[in-house]
Amino acid sequence: MNIFFIMRKNFSLILFRIAFHFLLLLLLCTSCKREPVSIRNPLPVSFGDPFILKASDGKFYMYGTGGIDNGFRACVSPDLVHWEELGRIYRGNTPDSWGIANFWAPEAYEIKGKYYLLFSADWRENPTNELENFRIGVAVADRPEGPFRDLANHPLFDPGYPVIDANLYFENNRTYLYYSRCCYKHPVQSEVADWARAQGWHNEIEESWVYGMEIKPDFSGIIGEPQLLLSPPQKMDDPQTEWESRSVTSHEVNRRWTEGSFILKHSGHYYLMYSANYFGGENYAVGYAVGENPLGPFTKAANNPVLQKNTASGGNVTGTGHCMALNIDGQWYCVYHGRTKETGEERLVFIDLMEIQPDGKLVVYGPTTAQNQP
Repeated sequence: MNIFFIMRKNFSLILFRIAFHFLLLLLLCTSCKREPVSIRNPLPVSFGDPFILKASDGKFYMYGTGGIDNGFRACVSPDLVHWEELGRIYRGNTPDSWGIANFWAPEAYEIKGKYYLLFSADWRENPTNELENFRIGVAVADRPEGPFRDLANHPLFDPGYPVIDANLYFENNRTYLYYSRCCYKHPVQSEVADWARAQGWHNEIEESWVYGMEIKPDFSGIIGEPQLLLSPPQKMDDPQTEWESRSVTSHEVNRRWTEGSFILKHSGHYYLMYSANYFGGENYAVGYAVGENPLGPFTKAANNPVLQKNTASGGNVTGTGHCMALNIDGQWYCVYHGRTKETGEERLVFIDLMEIQPDGKLVVYGPTTAQNQP
């Protein structure tokens, strides 16, 4: 009996130790999980088209449009809350640069110890004197703060029409480029265009479309032909028409935009976020589409738009758009620019929590400001 008693006692002690160590491990894992960053929007950064790179040095580097002539500046932060100005990181419109004006929407990527800056600018080569002659180029640097220098004396590619808003996605040793064809000289027939013409407002409606394609990993050229991924809806009864056509239906401009794309992958699905409406107006807003492959096809989500002005609910933020998504320790954040009543036309940076729910629905919890945060 003593032997069985001792064996049972030892077995109970072993079970207790296993349970204790399991509980300790669980508590440690829970305590190690990083809480979401508490952002007080808007950030003290006046950028349009913001893009944040989490570099291998552990710091966050933000790049964007504006605040400097003929080029780009950047900011750096240890925590996404406190930002330090770095000044100019790229200079264009030099005798050696292909771009001469309108330097827009920079995005930076760290690849094998180098930093690559993709951006849009007006191409020096313009024999027909086009008013919008945008192309996409690449600059390289040894550090995230630059200085960046053009990788070549010409754009990455020339599709024969103006393009902006480059975004990259890497998978299985392949590199994908997403961009927006500009509205310029791109009139499209649609029921929305017919409606605007019937109002006596506009003879035609120009549109911008999002394309995607594979490019060479060394940025020396493209692979294959661009594929159309997203465009504004053509039918008046399309569920997406109302929010994507507000710049037209408000008699603001004769253009409809699909631009500022950003792609991410979650649970085997590809989420292509995009912005619609006039970037300089209050109706700029964000939607997304979902596909099973990096180049689609993509289906627009039923809960679009996922980010838009909040003035109808008592807020003071408008012009929310050109976003990117940032994942930190499993928590998604949506980074975008917007305007407030206090700052007028100046574009400021916002960072809000974003979630992809178990049913696959993408939700952005914003726009928020310091006034309406807990």
